[in-house]
Amino acid sequence: MLIGVLFPLSESFSQSSLQNYVFFNLDRERIHEAGFLDNDTIKGAQLKYTWPELEAEKGEYHFEAIQQDLDFLSKNGKGLFIQIQDVSFDTSIVNIPRYLFDDSLYNGGAVFQYGREDDESEYYVEGWVARRWDKEVAHRFHLLLRALGEEFDGRIEGINLPETSIGVGSEDMHPQGFSYEGYLDAIKENMQTLKAAFPNSCVIIYANFMPGDDFPLTEDSYLTRLYRYARELRVGMGGPDIKVYRWWPMRHSYPLIRESDGLIPTGVAVQWGNYDLTNPRTKKQVTVPEIYEFGRDYLKLDYLFWGTQEPYYSKVVLPFLQTLKD
Repeated sequence: MLIGVLFPLSESFSQSSLQNYVFFNLDRERIHEAGFLDNDTIKGAQLKYTWPELEAEKGEYHFEAIQQDLDFLSKNGKGLFIQIQDVSFDTSIVNIPRYLFDDSLYNGGAVFQYGREDDESEYYVEGWVARRWDKEVAHRFHLLLRALGEEFDGRIEGINLPETSIGVGSEDMHPQGFSYEGYLDAIKENMQTLKAAFPNSCVIIYANFMPGDDFPLTEDSYLTRLYRYARELRVGMGGPDIKVYRWWPMRHSYPLIRESDGLIPTGVAVQWGNYDLTNPRTKKQVTVPEIYEFGRDYLKLDYLFWGTQEPYYSKVVLPFLQTLKD
């Protein structure tokens, strides 16, 4: 498939160079570390906040943690990118407010999501995801995004939503009300709401895979259609993992991200396990400079969010980023 054929030229997006952020996940207190603060090539921090943390009770929003982190980072010349989490990859963690469980209007609020064994022999439960396709659940989530926008638009560098990839199992396992087309529409509505709420901050959706897509992608694939819609809305796109030249993303989301260069913002995170992978081109463990060059030169990213997996973060990532200003 020729991805470029699917995306005619439109008004361009301009970004001067790749910006490096550190993805501290929920370890938000680590923004106080000297190795992060003293590195001028690190533009800021990407921090995760969960839906129930921000809305413990219906309609009662608590943004104090975001404000405190923003104040500290701004004081130290760093930017803030926030990720709002409504999904988990741990069966003991459900990232939705309690009231969604308790009110029948929301049909439970969240459902199991499923992984699959490497040999594809069977499915297993790997976590929870909000019922994003459910109109009532989505309405509550959209209210949260609007409230966040009223408070932080233009004050934070950007905001991103977690990955579109969710495991819904085989068709007989699909949750109530779920359909592939309905899920696509729900993600589009999230994009609309987020862009309207944050017209002055960067908005990115982690669009790495869409349920129902076959391989290889075509012009009618859900993920392709989602990237096309992002172009129309001027919404940024990206993903939660940077896996240097690995065959699956290279034939899936990576070409779509690359083709977005200069048109919309793009950003990808170096997540846990990405440092451990083998580079198929060298047959050796991937290096931090290779990750950086892949993000800058192949994916042509605007934002690269570096994970803090040790020993890589302290011993390799921070020293390498320091060299970029020499």
